Amino acid sequence: MEKTTVNGVELEYEVKGWGEPVLLIGTGPIADSFLPFLSEQALVERYRLIRYHQRGQVGSTHSPGPVSFAEHAADAAALLGHLGVRRAHMAGHSTGATIALQLAVDRPDIVHTLALLEPPLTGAPRAGAFFEKAGPALAAYQSGDREGAMAAFLSVVGSLDWGSCRTVIEKHIPGGVAQAMTDADTFFGSYLPALSAWQFGPEQAAAISQPVLSVLGTETEQWFVDGRELLHSWFPQVEDCTLEGVGHLLHMQCPEPVAQGVAEFFARHSMIGVEVKAAS
Repeated sequence: MEKTTVNGVELEYEVKGWGEPVLLIGTGPIADSFLPFLSEQALVERYRLIRYHQRGQVGSTHSPGPVSFAEHAADAAALLGHLGVRRAHMAGHSTGATIALQLAVDRPDIVHTLALLEPPLTGAPRAGAFFEKAGPALAAYQSGDREGAMAAFLSVVGSLDWGSCRTVIEKHIPGGVAQAMTDADTFFGSYLPALSAWQFGPEQAAAISQPVLSVLGTETEQWFVDGRELLHSWFPQVEDCTLEGVGHLLHMQCPEPVAQGVAEFFARHSMIGVEVKAAS
């Protein structure tokens, strides 16, 4: 991956494909969660895919203390600026989807569409029930068992036993499990506090007029099902893409149908007629 300095931090990034730009914003625990999309023809043959490592992930700068989603959004905007992209489609998974939502509020001029893969919305009714279920993972981290904590959390959020969860990640993201363990401090020490502090509700949602896609797996946690209902209450323009037999790791479990659904959404809301400055 290449590196650039934005907002005083270094970010690793990769660009692949041609066409309208798409910024892929991955989830906190799995830095390369969107790697499978770079092999999906429905996207890479029609779009210019930009994926990157956020602060604290892999070789990007590790900032002290929690990094807010507003700061992550500002980094994403600065990265697009560095690449000469004035406007882009956004695809975000989990905490990456919350960063995409924050970016649409803070910089609506650069957000053309929002494809949201199961955003963890703390205002959803069963958010508390999810974190009760994840309690042992949080306790393990507090006791110093970083790897056990990450394994337990990914199992809960992915609705899979750890063996199945590990297999799903490693199938499409070689080394992804080991990297998740390495980045455990970033996830538990930065992303979860940022999620707890994130303020997003009807007032913020009212500022977003871009097309929105809600991507959901049928085997996911109820928290994310509630999240879809919340998105529908906020956005009259929201469209649904539902994937059978997958949970929160949906685009790692079945990359092709997820990529196809996202690509079709982008195609329905093309940038034709919208000025987009591509990087040289």
